[in-house]
Amino acid sequence: MKRLALLTVGCLLFMATGSRAVAQSATYDLEASHTSVVFAASHFGYSYTYGRFNQVAGAFRFDKNNPAASAFTVEIDAASLDTNDQKRDGHLRSPDFFDVRQFPKITFQSTSVTGTGKQLQLTGNLTLHGVTKQITVPLQYLGEGLGPYQKYRCGFFSNFSIKRSEFGMKGMLPAIGDDITIIVSFEGVRR
Repeated sequence: MKRLALLTVGCLLFMATGSRAVAQSATYDLEASHTSVVFAASHFGYSYTYGRFNQVAGAFRFDKNNPAASAFTVEIDAASLDTNDQKRDGHLRSPDFFDVRQFPKITFQSTSVTGTGKQLQLTGNLTLHGVTKQITVPLQYLGEGLGPYQKYRCGFFSNFSIKRSEFGMKGMLPAIGDDITIIVSFEGVRR
């Protein structure tokens, strides 16, 4: 009887450990309704104008125990930019800025992930306005677990800056700032 009890406890521990391992290394699809890409640019040094991209897709593989085995991809529809002003949005979509007809997508593909715990560093190739540059940004792991409808979720946050002139976006410099702050918060649903 004692052996049977020990065997049962051992099996339960094995199953619990196995299920945790699956949760720690998995592939997720970005959920658009819980993903935000927001940008801010200085306007003549008097204020900041904020905007967002309304169409963002992507996927990521994340291993909490081995971040180096993780990978992230994001694709943004450049024409989906929205600053809450139709005239300004039209100008931002023009060749003066994003030139969305010639460069319809903004993409990011990671090449490495380093760090431990909740503070990670994400390095990868950002393609914007037809120019690809390697960037490294802080990535904060926010957590993971079951959400509504028993879907397993995982989420992250990042706040960083780029110089738009380095991507060939030189329209209205310096009146419109060169340093662009980008805030990204995203949540994925496990496949």
